[in-house]
Amino acid sequence: MITTKQRAYLRSLANGIPAVVTVGKEGVTESVIGNIDEALTAREIVKVSVLETSPVSSKEAIEEVMNGIKGCEAVQVIGRKFVVYKRNLKEPKIILP
Repeated sequence: MITTKQRAYLRSLANGIPAVVTVGKEGVTESVIGNIDEALTAREIVKVSVLETSPVSSKEAIEEVMNGIKGCEAVQVIGRKFVVYKRNLKEPKIILP
């Protein structure tokens, strides 16, 4: 569980990164969850874009992602984008305050 200070720090980091995964017209599928999990292992913080043609909203999508990936934390949801964080236990890249 991350604190509000840590969440604010992660939001500031996410501000400058592009969305690397897109949720499309199929919604949150196993392949989308797999792509997010791989990106979290490599980066620890991932921004995801939800297309307008998607059957789920950003809030619904982030809930499905958090249920599908163990240890995944929601950082923020703004419009059609959301940010998730998962600490890499072997090679941490982000040091939280």
